[in-house]
Amino acid sequence: MSNPRAMRLAILAAPLEITNSGEIPRLGTLYVPPAHTKALRLESSLVIGSRGVGKSFWAAALGSPELRQLLGASVPDLDRAEVHIGFSEQGQIDDYPDASSFANLLGQGIDPYDIWRAVILRWLGRRADMVLPGTWEALIDWMLLHTEDAARLIQSSRQSFAAASCGLIVFDALDRTSNDWRSMDAIVRGLLRTVLWLRSYPWLRAKVFLRSDQSERTVTDFPDASKLLATRAELGWAIHDLHGMLWQRLINAPAEHGLALRGLYRVVVDNELAERGGAFHLPEPLKRELVTQRALFEALAGPWMGKDKRRGVPYTWSVGHLADSRGQTSPRSFLAAIQQATEDSQERYDDYALALHYESIKRGIQKASEIRVNEMSEDYPWVRPFLERLGGLNVPCEYGVILGRWTESFPAGPASAPTDRLPPQHIERGWDGIREDLIRLGVLELKKDGRIDMPDLYRVGFGLGRRGGVKPKN
Repeated sequence: MSNPRAMRLAILAAPLEITNSGEIPRLGTLYVPPAHTKALRLESSLVIGSRGVGKSFWAAALGSPELRQLLGASVPDLDRAEVHIGFSEQGQIDDYPDASSFANLLGQGIDPYDIWRAVILRWLGRRADMVLPGTWEALIDWMLLHTEDAARLIQSSRQSFAAASCGLIVFDALDRTSNDWRSMDAIVRGLLRTVLWLRSYPWLRAKVFLRSDQSERTVTDFPDASKLLATRAELGWAIHDLHGMLWQRLINAPAEHGLALRGLYRVVVDNELAERGGAFHLPEPLKRELVTQRALFEALAGPWMGKDKRRGVPYTWSVGHLADSRGQTSPRSFLAAIQQATEDSQERYDDYALALHYESIKRGIQKASEIRVNEMSEDYPWVRPFLERLGGLNVPCEYGVILGRWTESFPAGPASAPTDRLPPQHIERGWDGIREDLIRLGVLELKKDGRIDMPDLYRVGFGLGRRGGVKPKN
């Protein structure tokens, strides 16, 4: 606690990055918020979450036998499950079709339900050393012509899973299956029907990680979908979840850096950390104890966001200013803000008595907003052209001011804006549809008096102002 320079170096050495492309997470980063336990259970087939809440992180973690062993301490039978990836951002054409293959198969009139059943057959056939047709089109034809052989292949797999609790097939990044909403809806609907079909085989399970905006569409309008929706779990992060995750990563910093941060933990909390599976783990009570978590963060950042309590408390301020309009803060944004705050403190406030200066935490919000804007542009490329036109405005403001900027930039309407991948869901409704989609994504907020607001998470990155708020970067 008396050496802030060493603490800054230790924080920067900790694994603060979050995988988002299907890579296997590092061992010390595995942290299960209490609210996420339900999503990881084998019986939860449908997991819903917005950008950055951990869908791809958990999908990748489930694909790692080493990490499943650790997860088994919190989630019954998960450590004995055999897991296969049925779709992810990382292309594996031998395991599942890519977007081009989906487009070709759909163009031939093939039902997505049959495509996904073929994906499962490919996996089971490989495990049984059974030679199946090589292309997806040929495999689907074989499956439909040899229905009894296909059924026997699935039935015979039961014995091969005798040593495992079950076979679990995981599907993630389904927005990568198509650039067209109608096609993607059909693909997702077909997958969910396939998951329901799998319920006939108790030794086989499926888990689908789905974006919130995808789940809100008509992808469950088929018979018995309610049985699947009953298993639905939402991924969210409360303030204690985010701070617990931060300290899980800090205490697993390498070498002397980890020793320093674990030493700080012992001074504040007055207990020892448990080591299991090659990593240190926070005790379960600390995942929920806000008072202790606040004391830990105060040891790094102090009690106030300034010289007195009028400016706010760093423990809550750092999370609250990273929330979208629905009040949700993603772990990726939070960790990015902490990392930037540490680097800024190191550069600007080397002699400061604490590891994190309150002004640096504000600059951390700027960096996290920049990252969040880039992430939003990756998932929803249409967002950037519309919001970049609002730079320089102060929020909250009247919708008419925003509409004036949009119509001036795109006089032919929203459809004339450049975009690729999936367009806005309600673009056919014109500018009101764009506004609705941005509100649903948590980028804009409709206030009670009818004005439009934008949370700092996006406002700073898109260059909008707010009286008394965090300033955008020049």
